[in-house]
Amino acid sequence: MPKPLDDLIEALSRLPGIGRKSAARLAFFLLKRPASEAADLASRIVAARESLRPCVNCGNLAQVDLCDICANPGRDRSVICVVEESSDIAAIESTGGYRGLYHVLGGSLSPLDGIGPENLNLDSLKGRIASGVNELIIATNPSTEGEATASYIHSILIDSGVKISRIARGLPAGGSLEFADKTTLSRAFENRTTLK
Repeated sequence: MPKPLDDLIEALSRLPGIGRKSAARLAFFLLKRPASEAADLASRIVAARESLRPCVNCGNLAQVDLCDICANPGRDRSVICVVEESSDIAAIESTGGYRGLYHVLGGSLSPLDGIGPENLNLDSLKGRIASGVNELIIATNPSTEGEATASYIHSILIDSGVKISRIARGLPAGGSLEFADKTTLSRAFENRTTLK
């Protein structure tokens, strides 16, 4: 395989969820497209890297000091939802059901990867809690690292006087009990709701 093609495949395989086979498919696809499309893709990646930065308030991606959500006066400022990454905000916003603010940690606790509390956006969260927040919703991923992060946040803010909640976990809509793992199924029972 020519070195430039191998280098491209290697670079693409570093993207999350892209293995070497998928990276090769993407590389061959890109090489078949007109050069202008590849140049356009490259310029958009560079433009996004150069123009986006963390919101000074919540850590979400923004083009100016405040992201669109923090700058929106219609958002409920008494509730903050804590997420690991900006991509989590996009997922929550797509539901249309949450109208509060967010706080992006920039990852989750992972001692094996050398990520401790000092590597996360936690200091500014403590400051934001003191500014009239009534509820903190922890929406970290249901992984070992996400659970550890949620527990840590709870432990450092338990005496803050703010209601601290965790998003419910359980079976996805349309899921089948027979294929659910033990942890998911047990959490579905723990987080059950009453039917009236």
